[in-house]
Amino acid sequence: MLLLRLDNISLAFGHHALLDKANLTIAAGERLCIIGRNGAGKSSLLKIIAGEIKADDGSLWIEASARVASLHQDVPVAEDITVFNLVAKGLGDVATLISDYHETAIQVAERGGQAALDKLSRLQQQLDDADGWQFQQRIETVLSQLSLNAEEKVSDLSGGWRRRVLLAQALVCQPDILLLDEPTNHLDITAINWLEKFLINQKITLIFITHDRTFLRQVATRIVDLDRGQLISWPGDYDNYKIKKEHQLNVEAEQNAQFDKKLQKEEVWVRQGIKARRTRNEGRVRRLEALRAEQAKRRSVLGNADFSIGQSENSGKLVFEAKDVSYCWENSIIVKDFSVRVLRGDKIGLIGPNGSGKTTLLRLMLGDLLADEGTVTQGTNISVAYFDQQRAQLVLEKTVRENVSDGNDTIRIGDQDRHVVSYLRDFLFDPERLQSPVSSLSGGECNRLLLAKLFANPANVLVLDEPTNDLDIETLELLENLIVNFEGTVLIVSHDRHFLDNIVSSTWVFSGNGVVEQYVGGYQDYLRQKPTVVDENHSGKKSNKKAVKDVSEPKVVDARQKLTYKDQKELQSLPTVIEKLEAEQLQLQSEMATPDFYKKDVNNINKMTNRLDVISKELDHHYARWDELESQSNH
Repeated sequence: MLLLRLDNISLAFGHHALLDKANLTIAAGERLCIIGRNGAGKSSLLKIIAGEIKADDGSLWIEASARVASLHQDVPVAEDITVFNLVAKGLGDVATLISDYHETAIQVAERGGQAALDKLSRLQQQLDDADGWQFQQRIETVLSQLSLNAEEKVSDLSGGWRRRVLLAQALVCQPDILLLDEPTNHLDITAINWLEKFLINQKITLIFITHDRTFLRQVATRIVDLDRGQLISWPGDYDNYKIKKEHQLNVEAEQNAQFDKKLQKEEVWVRQGIKARRTRNEGRVRRLEALRAEQAKRRSVLGNADFSIGQSENSGKLVFEAKDVSYCWENSIIVKDFSVRVLRGDKIGLIGPNGSGKTTLLRLMLGDLLADEGTVTQGTNISVAYFDQQRAQLVLEKTVRENVSDGNDTIRIGDQDRHVVSYLRDFLFDPERLQSPVSSLSGGECNRLLLAKLFANPANVLVLDEPTNDLDIETLELLENLIVNFEGTVLIVSHDRHFLDNIVSSTWVFSGNGVVEQYVGGYQDYLRQKPTVVDENHSGKKSNKKAVKDVSEPKVVDARQKLTYKDQKELQSLPTVIEKLEAEQLQLQSEMATPDFYKKDVNNINKMTNRLDVISKELDHHYARWDELESQSNH
């Protein structure tokens, strides 16, 4: 069933066209991810669909009975109202009536009073007349699904929990289309994992924007690339999109080169002087003018960020050493008995819930905070570049240029001087943007500017606190490559699982009560190594004890554990099953990548996209089962 269609939508701010006669159709049940460079117009597209802004031209059609709800990118304001009342606002006109009834019912339960009872009776009658009881039940159901406390004040919640409240507000109206703009921003890894499963199980139509590649891979059934004002659909997963996108850009570059060669030939002909004017073909002149006009309308591919890290002299072999470090804040234990040695070249990721103390531990290692107990020793010849997630090093009132060069025309990068305009162009700042105050920049632009400021100075230790928020995927991948090739030491806080897997060699995991555990490898390696807590209630026994496993002890495998005959047969058959599924997957992806695929009947489109989603999940299951059986057969 077709839910939404965009026909020739155009939107421009000044002379910059964000959408240029863009087209898109969305069927029920699709989970569509919009990707594109920072500033390409992704958020504006969602606002057009939500009805918050109007397109300059074109038409938007949404199925008459379809309800649309949005979750915006910005962290919600900490309003001084209860979670229940904020969620109830998602119901529109009936929200005030439900909130009044809810508050009055609490007042009657706590304090009683005839006036409160009379008011409760009147509100009850009004709810009966408005058929409001179903809405009351709907709010309570959504709050339960999202594990939210109805009576908690929104102002007391962290940014991540406030985003969860706004998600509840969007869901309570039971939307047919849910719009999510960077839903993983300000969420920790546990919350992101929960959100992935929740959205998939809701069976709701999604249109979302994200820079989190793991989230994209898990949730999206189709990728739409917003590139130079056009919306281009790429069925299949993100890895397939990257391959097809690179091929498309190569073909486009080749076609442009052939076009430019033809234009150049015509320009030479028309300038041949007297001879040309005598024999000039007026039709050919008109064709030349058309070629010039076509080239003028061409929008070039946006440039990629191209920055590097200034490398200073090597630090000593020992960079940091912590011995029995403990630190408390307002009677809460942040770090307890933490000991570690960080050596030159280590790349360490810090993982843990929001507010668990990751930034505090970084500051303890840097010496910005003093430990309550224990000692932190820094090695010799250390030069630190510190990326602060609050961007405190940027002066909002100063211009982009002043923040990096202090008003100078040149800046020293390594052993050479570079003009500040050229240097900042590597970070995708146009010359006319350099005089803008930092306060006018987007989140992604602020992060790029802070990276430009840090990388202008040589360093051998990078301390990066949430550098990935708001960066587009291409800039993220460049930053990954820089960190991987950086010869110094890196400490990095991030909730981007793919980013951590690609760059870190070990992880520090905040497991609660000040305990920081150390694991080899990235996030996926941590998941494989972390201890499993056995729930004794599953065996029918009641116990208040928690099973604790020492991570320093190797896992003991029972040598007597053998594969059953059934398991052996399953192990033998799995490669054939996987091969058939992969062949079907490849066939579907190839068919869905054709330009005419989305002109087919909507039922066929849904059938094929749903089948592709099922195949992906089946392959994940079969691969996991294969690993499990192979592991058992080797013992």
